[in-house]
Amino acid sequence: MKKYLYVVPLALVFCLTIACQDKAAMAELEKFKAQAAAEQQNMALVTKVFDELNKKNTEVYQELYAPDYGWHFPSNNPKGLTREEEKGFSKMLWAGFPDMRYDLKEMVARGDKVMVRFVSGGTHTGEYQGLPPTGKKVEASGMWIGQVTDGKIVNAKEDFDVLGWMQQLGMELKPIAAKKK
Repeated sequence: MKKYLYVVPLALVFCLTIACQDKAAMAELEKFKAQAAAEQQNMALVTKVFDELNKKNTEVYQELYAPDYGWHFPSNNPKGLTREEEKGFSKMLWAGFPDMRYDLKEMVARGDKVMVRFVSGGTHTGEYQGLPPTGKKVEASGMWIGQVTDGKIVNAKEDFDVLGWMQQLGMELKPIAAKKK
């Protein structure tokens, strides 16, 4: 009989330990599910942004970007452009390349960040940064990392193959001539 007095409390402690571990595991699982759902929402938001830019919808900047948004292009630019400045850049780009498109190749989300690898291109039929139309089709790739807070993009860092883009338009990169002594 005394043996049972020792076994029963031990069995209860064992059952409670397992139950507590299951609750902790379930709480951890719920946390991961919530994070995965938030990351999926962020990726859907970013996909919508690029879809709207492909439609040349400038309202996307007011609708899906935070008022204090900053676009760091190139990504090491310490002062990001405002959403209005990026809107102006997009209009200038579309004027030079009316058929401009973004093709999303890869997208990964982690926490509040979404990373996109994209290819963009178009036909140079309008003036672009002082360069008269060439009629050339160009294409280059880039990387974009956006931060999402409360369903709005709050900042983005982008790197794009501008050199390759400009070379396709006929621009040449020449070394600086050495100074004569």
